[in-house]
Amino acid sequence: MFDLERWQEIFETLRKNKLRTFLTGLSVASGIFILVILLGFSKGIENGVKSEFEQDATNKISVWTGVTTKGYKGLNPGRYIQMKNSTFEAIENQYDDYFEYRSKDYMIWGGTVSYNNETGDYRIRGTLPDNQFIENADIGSGRFINESDIEESKKVAVIGNKMKVDLFKGEDPINKNIQIFGMNFKVVGVFYDPGGDREESQVYIPVSTAQKIFNAGENIRNMSFTVKMADNFDEAVAMSNAIALGMEQKIKQIHTVAPDDVSAVRVNNTLEQAEKIYSLVATIQAVFWFVGIGTIIAGIVGVGNIMLIIVKERTKEIGIRKALGALPISIVGMILQEAVFVTMFAGLFGLIFGLGLLELVGPQIESDFIKYPQVNFNIALTTVFLLVFAGALAGFIPAYRAAKIKPIVALRDE
Repeated sequence: MFDLERWQEIFETLRKNKLRTFLTGLSVASGIFILVILLGFSKGIENGVKSEFEQDATNKISVWTGVTTKGYKGLNPGRYIQMKNSTFEAIENQYDDYFEYRSKDYMIWGGTVSYNNETGDYRIRGTLPDNQFIENADIGSGRFINESDIEESKKVAVIGNKMKVDLFKGEDPINKNIQIFGMNFKVVGVFYDPGGDREESQVYIPVSTAQKIFNAGENIRNMSFTVKMADNFDEAVAMSNAIALGMEQKIKQIHTVAPDDVSAVRVNNTLEQAEKIYSLVATIQAVFWFVGIGTIIAGIVGVGNIMLIIVKERTKEIGIRKALGALPISIVGMILQEAVFVTMFAGLFGLIFGLGLLELVGPQIESDFIKYPQVNFNIALTTVFLLVFAGALAGFIPAYRAAKIKPIVALRDE
């Protein structure tokens, strides 16, 4: 039942002790505010890391080759290891059951591409159909390269959105011809990539076509695979590591490379990197929670201390109340109600201020590793209610002590 007189009494007490009430509320509000900001930025870090990994498939294994640094089986160091179609086929055959997608590439980094009077330098990338999913490329219009394009070595192209903007100036590029080093290629699709302009400044053509027009024969530049994910993340990482190591050993065996030559064959496992990064993010989040909760506990301790002081100051008043027949439960309720009110009001203020600041400042943050800092409102609100509960517990001890005071002792108090 709503007791108007009790609320008037509480407000009167708070009014008489403005500075004390303000400092108590400030300690509680700042605790919630700091926790909200820390949680928001920990979520922003998580979003940033995820967006970095979204540029390519998380479970991706990539293979490049370089120059040998050691002699091996009579062969001198300084040999460039040239992978071929047969290298790709050997890896594909050995690990086919473990792969989800697979692709081989032949690339030209600075290729001249033109349409009508517009010309630019872009990366020319001969690839396989599965590369769309390995690179997380989203087809905006048209289609990606298909098996028919590969088998017939068709002169078709899938261009990035950045190329579309640069060359076509708003014109629909589908079924139009672009010139790559003066050779006509029909545009069959336009793709978008999470990597942005850098990834969209390239054109995909069938790898078989690229090998022919650039006189590459059977040569390829790199290989990419995605590993089928296990239900358990740790098991998936272990399997991915084992496959990556096996691939490296197989390629070194095919191309007669020393087993300990780390420069000749390079295998990059993004799933292993993801595990390390996500573990780091989880650690950062745990530290943020620890600091935020510690700040809140400091505020709760402040509430408890203030309640002790209030009880001490109102000892004689409490004695009079008890002498006039006030029940212990009413004394406890009076003290607790004041503690809960201060904690609730200050906690909600800190919550609203923190959420408002994140909404205002969050969109202005431009960083690759901090994006869209935000807090789950339900978690934040639950935290406030837990704070109120803790504040009630902090006020219960002095309230219980007040209820235990004997009237005659209280009336003697100075």
